[in-house]
Amino acid sequence: MILGNIRRKCAEIGISVYALEKKMEFGNGTVSSWATSSPSVDKLKRVADYFGVTVDELLKDDSDQQAG
Repeated sequence: MILGNIRRKCAEIGISVYALEKKMEFGNGTVSSWATSSPSVDKLKRVADYFGVTVDELLKDDSDQQAG
């Protein structure tokens, strides 16, 4: 859910998840690990701010976005 939303946002602006991790100064694989573990609120907020969205938008279920 979170990772899918972040991948979508990355695709919208034409960067890879790896490039996002570098830009955020996260360790390699940090964002990808969010497929199975929860990110810290601080890191999630930084990513949301980077994309200009709310944390809630990154937390939305994929099916919510496809339906609307």
